[in-house]
Amino acid sequence: MLHPSVLVQPGPAGSAPPGFLSVRLDRPERRNALDAGMTRALLDAFRADPAVPVLIESTGPGAFCAGADLTLPDRERAVVSDLLYDTYEAMVTRAGPVIAVVEGPAVGGGAQLAGAADLRIAGPRGRFRWTGPPGRGLAVGAWLLPGLIGRGAALELTLTGRWVEALEALRLGLVNRVGDEPGKVAAELAGDLLAHGAAVGGPVKRIASAGGLLDMLRAEREANRAAWGRA
Repeated sequence: MLHPSVLVQPGPAGSAPPGFLSVRLDRPERRNALDAGMTRALLDAFRADPAVPVLIESTGPGAFCAGADLTLPDRERAVVSDLLYDTYEAMVTRAGPVIAVVEGPAVGGGAQLAGAADLRIAGPRGRFRWTGPPGRGLAVGAWLLPGLIGRGAALELTLTGRWVEALEALRLGLVNRVGDEPGKVAAELAGDLLAHGAAVGGPVKRIASAGGLLDMLRAEREANRAAWGRA
């Protein structure tokens, strides 16, 4: 589904090796906050050709993604939340690798979007915050962070909702690299992955998601459905 705030094109503008897609969030006036149309477009992009590597990034460095748009009424945000969990599952289960380029803040569902990628490249101003809107009782990141950074660190970040700056994210293992040109690094990495052959990613990702990751994703989804229902 086409949406004016989600740009899908071969590789990053002007510098792509062929064979992978760049999916760019382009709603800077709302810090790339997601509505239902944007989220459906993301889901369609990840499902369209599941063997193709994908870079997900922002059109500008001001923000990666602020999560669900807080100006939406609760009913619409509940729809966005549900669509986001479909999107995370599509990212985790597709054969082609997903690389997130995080140059600015990634908050709530935006942090989840980056975390659901297979690899994360951050700029010096990239930062993460695993929190939902106040007073909603939503779980954010509980399905994902324990496998990335360990249970203790994951609980600290999800319970406090504090900011994690790029260099701390690197130390924790939340991002793979930090550099001044994360988009360029990610494009080069995508080229390296393509050189290994498209068949490599599928078995590796399938094994890496075994052992309960998808069960945890679905459990968090159901918990948040219940929370939105109470709201």
